[in-house]
Amino acid sequence: MAELEQVNWDDIEWEDVNPHMKRKIVTGELMTVAKIALKDGFTVPLHSHINEQITQVISGKMKFRFGDNGEDEMILGPGDVVVIPANLPHEATMIGDVLEMDSWAPRREDWLNKTDDYLRG
Repeated sequence: MAELEQVNWDDIEWEDVNPHMKRKIVTGELMTVAKIALKDGFTVPLHSHINEQITQVISGKMKFRFGDNGEDEMILGPGDVVVIPANLPHEATMIGDVLEMDSWAPRREDWLNKTDDYLRG
């Protein structure tokens, strides 16, 4: 049986990824979960990854664009959830300050080893 670990979000330090984004990360062997705060107007650049992603908006709104040319759009508000398939290009622009939760499987190795340059640039 895997070792159990209890964590409280309040005990995890915020990581400043860039001037418009900070996050807290919890990871297991197979998946990663993050609480993310993003500033109004910030756009997470178009990217894709091998991970399936589930995004839940807690506050604010996120305008997502999906596909190679951003041909599909969706606006998520508080309580909305979207499941983003692995390898689907996507970007998101913040409408107001946003607090959201993301989950990925498999876990986000690029976030854990800080090679997520598309966010840090």
